[in-house]
Amino acid sequence: MLSRRLFLAFTSAFLSSATIIPVAAFAKESNEDTEAGAKIFIGKLAEDALISLTKSELSIVERRELFRDLMRRYFAFNVIAKWVLGRYWKRTTDVEKDEYLTLFEKLMVITYADRFEAYTGEKLIVKKAETRGKSNILVHSLLERTNGQEPIAVIWRLRPKDSTFKIVDVMVEGLSMGITQQKEFSSVIRKNNNKVEGLLSELRKRVNVGT
Repeated sequence: MLSRRLFLAFTSAFLSSATIIPVAAFAKESNEDTEAGAKIFIGKLAEDALISLTKSELSIVERRELFRDLMRRYFAFNVIAKWVLGRYWKRTTDVEKDEYLTLFEKLMVITYADRFEAYTGEKLIVKKAETRGKSNILVHSLLERTNGQEPIAVIWRLRPKDSTFKIVDVMVEGLSMGITQQKEFSSVIRKNNNKVEGLLSELRKRVNVGT
């Protein structure tokens, strides 16, 4: 799985104590309007996560379900899952695809949701947004950490969808989390005679350990 440093950055990057402007329907008449909307979107994600996931009275089940809801609302989950599987997606059967999507979602929830219980006050500062190509918007932010530690650069890659956005990747200090996960999954598959079943077996183990 991801390194502890990447893990900390990813989970903490949801959180911010800054005042957030409510999300509205985003104008798409210019890049400037779209980029402004993308910055608001990331701010709203941080606000929602801070309000819903850091309550000490939440049970494990409750926190995981709240995280699952946030993930589905803010992330292009199926797009990410397919991209992470890479070229192997086309080689899988429909049954394998369904199980993979289910296991991948469970793994993300189990891996990240519980960590919000240990939130220690990190702040996400949204800096700027820029349009890349026809469909990507990069939102640059800084994760301000506690105890005098250096801030971490976090870049969110978004795509417009209807009147809002969806996150398709998160880059921490220049390293794509999607690519990192893709390399890991590919390695598991190669070690299992290039069979996706080998990855599914590994994901089943990880999910069972976390439940």
